Amino acid sequence: MKITRRTFLKAAAATPLITPSATWAGSTAANSRITVGLIGMGRMSQSLLNHFLFRTQVLAVCDVDKTRRDHAKKTVNDFYTNNKNLGKPDCKAYLNYEDMLAREDIDTVIIITPDHWHALMTQDAVRAGKDVYCEKPLTHSIAETVDVMDEVAKHDRILQTGSQQRSGREFRVSCELARNGAIGEIERIECAFGGGPVPCDLPEEPMEPGLDWNLWLGPAPMRPYNSELSPRGIHEHFPHWRRFIEYGGGSVADWGAHHIDIAHWAMGMDDSGPVEILPPENKDASHGVRLKYANGVEVIHTGDGFGVHMFGTEGEIMVDRGKFWFIREGETVAKFTQREDGGSLRHSLVKAESEFLEDPEVRLHRVDDTHVDDFLRSVESRKTPIANEQAGGRTAIACHLINLAYLHREPMKWDPDKLTFAENTGNSDWLVGNRRDYHSYEG
Repeated sequence: MKITRRTFLKAAAATPLITPSATWAGSTAANSRITVGLIGMGRMSQSLLNHFLFRTQVLAVCDVDKTRRDHAKKTVNDFYTNNKNLGKPDCKAYLNYEDMLAREDIDTVIIITPDHWHALMTQDAVRAGKDVYCEKPLTHSIAETVDVMDEVAKHDRILQTGSQQRSGREFRVSCELARNGAIGEIERIECAFGGGPVPCDLPEEPMEPGLDWNLWLGPAPMRPYNSELSPRGIHEHFPHWRRFIEYGGGSVADWGAHHIDIAHWAMGMDDSGPVEILPPENKDASHGVRLKYANGVEVIHTGDGFGVHMFGTEGEIMVDRGKFWFIREGETVAKFTQREDGGSLRHSLVKAESEFLEDPEVRLHRVDDTHVDDFLRSVESRKTPIANEQAGGRTAIACHLINLAYLHREPMKWDPDKLTFAENTGNSDWLVGNRRDYHSYEG
């Protein structure tokens, strides 16, 4: 029977998910390796799949495109055929992710889909007893964020958001310096990334066999197929779906999710958020939104500069991937932004640590290997990973608030405890965005 968008969504409501009877500890004790299923086998999955192939037993892959899921299945089984000591070549491929979640022998689910699917898949996975690694941004709307955080806590699952900058040494050192007063009191943080999303206006293109377009859309509004949203088969570029508000949050929810996350970490705001959101004075501007926090710090969205630039009463810290610059009282303490600076990034970080972090009052979560390794250690230990649902969720909310400021051009007050608008500002409908009632929508 052909699966349509309507029958898929109705079936999701009628068919309960199968919750594994065995606990994670029991199943992994028997198998001795964490077992994994991946959902979304596009461009981003290529690097993540390699991480999990070496560290876990990959049992399943899922994608709405037949070419991609068959290619991923073959990749996994070829790998284990050639590396018998690392696992068995018995990976299965799925069109519907619910079928994969129903497997009791899968401990952990990796979600690498477009943003509009993140929340539904994450909630279904934790209800099925799975731990989750979900790419950033964690959600596509504020209401989805609240739902995800609640479900993860309710089902006592481990969740890691794919905000891998937290696992980079340059970012940890920068945040530890900030948290320990190395630049005095933080006054503002500028984060540089592109603008927000726009409504999708792509023309219809002919549909080729092998892609279930209804399932690609899932909870998003129905529209004709266009290859910019889901390029066919195996492709080496990142698709353009995130440019459009129906499926992503533009650069704000892409690079912004990385850099705002570091700003929160530097301020100690992982369990909080802004209290006021101010749009730019120029109504046509794509940069300039200001987030005000209860501690008096402003986080400002800029169009260029370092990914994260912290300004304090006694100095500055600039950090980006592979770049670090620490200034105190007008003098550079350590710097590596390009080869011409001399030395190395590692040398600059060691210098800053040795001079200012020998015995810090605040020590942050340290990852000496990879973001994936940190997640897998948490799956084993049941301890909180570095980018859990609170950190990832609060970052996502900040990004969504920035996009709402550009979309509606209104100042907003925000209650980070109640996770809703405050003082008669904003609109409760904005919290939901274009999210639908997935399980009752008739389409």
